[in-house]
Amino acid sequence: MTNAGALIADESPIRWSRLFCTRWNGLDKSGGTMDALDDAEYSGSVLSLIENGEAFIKRNARMMWRKTPNSREELPEYVERSYHEALVNALAHRDYLVYGSEVHIDIYDDRLEIYSPGGMPDGSMIQDRDPLTVPSTRRNPVLADVFNRLGYMERKGSGFGKILNGYKAQINYTEDKRPTFRSDRYQFTVVMPNLNYGVPQDVTQGVTQDDLDARIIALIKKDSKISAEKLGMALGVSVRTIRRHIKQMDNVRFVGRGFSGHWEVDEK
Repeated sequence: MTNAGALIADESPIRWSRLFCTRWNGLDKSGGTMDALDDAEYSGSVLSLIENGEAFIKRNARMMWRKTPNSREELPEYVERSYHEALVNALAHRDYLVYGSEVHIDIYDDRLEIYSPGGMPDGSMIQDRDPLTVPSTRRNPVLADVFNRLGYMERKGSGFGKILNGYKAQINYTEDKRPTFRSDRYQFTVVMPNLNYGVPQDVTQGVTQDDLDARIIALIKKDSKISAEKLGMALGVSVRTIRRHIKQMDNVRFVGRGFSGHWEVDEK
């Protein structure tokens, strides 16, 4: 409990729990940090590391859109639901006994990689296994339990599936953009392709990711009984993000309870 408490504390004394984030210029690190487009180093509570890591990804990712006859289709570079899960897993399951090594977020032109110290707890290599059938094994059970109680992760061992399914739900997903996993005795890395890399620029334009409210309302109007989980899947964001946005809307409310309830939108 002492180590888990120290990791969650606002001023965490465990210095090697830091998070290093870099947006590299190109497809590799050959240019060095001097040529990096953006970089940041975060320390403190693992909860703040999640928030800061996701914020770094969002400010270095673009939302694209494609015109259709009646509206437009929005095409994210990276799926929030997927990278949220990958980052939470990296911090929850990393080997904190490996001193001098941190969790890294590396963004390249064509992909996003999240690296964490420590391989699979059973010593196997994830690239030799089906990630959808790997049973849940928690290296840091107390920390994982805290994350579960706070709603950051589940006990079911469904993290790999969430990462893959988050991508599959996107309209610009193709099989060559499937997230991959690799590990050895010392590290675990999740590789999430840029869904828009290589897309002809004459059919897409950049937009911000700050118009979620309008997209949430549009989906609610189409299906007043749609769940927060399905909203997150359709929009490529986490359930926590959906609930946070809806909570801030004064014109959307849920009437009733559970499956019998429904959403109402005030048009005024």
